[in-house]
Amino acid sequence: MRLIIALLLPWLTFFTIGRPIAGIICLILQLTLIGWLPATIWAVYALSQYKTDKKIEKALGSR
Repeated sequence: MRLIIALLLPWLTFFTIGRPIAGIICLILQLTLIGWLPATIWAVYALSQYKTDKKIEKALGSR
């Protein structure tokens, strides 16, 4: 679900993963037509990093 949000509303992705400052910056970037593609790429990358961090926390937490 977050991946769909990252593709359609990149700025909202940052708010769902707990990075509101990045969300505001992404929103400003997304307001320009040229900035939409970089904002989407940035949001998808940040989402993948978030998922990786959660997997690492889960793996280390089970020890």
